[in-house]
Amino acid sequence: MTSVGHLEAPGTQEDTAPAGAITYLEAIRAALQDAMREDDRVFLLGEDIGAFGGAFGVTTGLLDAFGEARVVDTPIAEEGFVGAAIGAAWMGERPVVELQFADFISCAFDPIVTVAAKTHWRSGQSISITIRCPTGGGVRGGPFHASSPEGWFVGTAGLKIVCPGTVEDAYGLLRAAIDDPDPVLYFEHKRLYRTLRADAPAEGHRTPIGPAAIARAGSDVTVVTYGSGVSTALAAAEEVHGDVEIVDLRTVWPLDEETILASVVKTSRVLVLQEASRSIGAAGLVLSLIARSAFEDLDAPPALHAPPDTPVPFAPELEDAYMPSVASTVAAIDELLSY
Repeated sequence: MTSVGHLEAPGTQEDTAPAGAITYLEAIRAALQDAMREDDRVFLLGEDIGAFGGAFGVTTGLLDAFGEARVVDTPIAEEGFVGAAIGAAWMGERPVVELQFADFISCAFDPIVTVAAKTHWRSGQSISITIRCPTGGGVRGGPFHASSPEGWFVGTAGLKIVCPGTVEDAYGLLRAAIDDPDPVLYFEHKRLYRTLRADAPAEGHRTPIGPAAIARAGSDVTVVTYGSGVSTALAAAEEVHGDVEIVDLRTVWPLDEETILASVVKTSRVLVLQEASRSIGAAGLVLSLIARSAFEDLDAPPALHAPPDTPVPFAPELEDAYMPSVASTVAAIDELLSY
């Protein structure tokens, strides 16, 4: 992978990964940098992504490296600049949009769902646009800056939705999204930016859009999750009284039904873990699939571990109670195993 050292955001010690490793945030930055170097059609646009380097510092240094024509600061008008990016994609460019917070994707719902998702179905025209959505809680963002809105788009024909839960996939899924001829919503978890570190993936690595991964093999219970849930599930698996298999969806739409069902048939118990509130996200789709296609293989009712259907609380104590934690996930798995 191209070195990202000269692009690191200034500031805290958190921003500096150990030698030989990079952070989740740096993996995203490296993917953008490598894609822009390889393909002149790739350009970035969004609020404060230029001189400021983005709300979280992801695009720090890219303006100096590629100039104002390819790192474009926009007004605070999500519907407008997402629409402009769709137009650029229509003309053969490969725009990558950054939303400051995933919550505000609702402002651009119409151009995404009505135009970008349907254009290929209507005319055969490719709309190769990637929309980066900093998502999720755990950073004290409150109800307007900490939601997980991927569920609003799950099931929408013409869209692809990816949620990386590892450093490798943060790089690889973004490279694959930029290559993809269809619109891709890329949900990157804010809490993982500087807390998740791993060896740098090989330059040019792509994580295929679609296939799920077995993040941990096991025999007693399956946990189906994605994004921040992968780290939570891996930590919980070390504490439960059973052998936990973890399916990292990676792509939440369309679902890798084969991998999910194979794991459920293997273990006969399944917990779906997500940070999106319980009535949205990918959970309903996964549970419906299992009920329809693996009901007779189950030894316990399928379980769901997700926050309640409320906005994300701002008060730290309430947010901690709201979010799935390692401890609450351990309790949910143990309850399922004891059924």
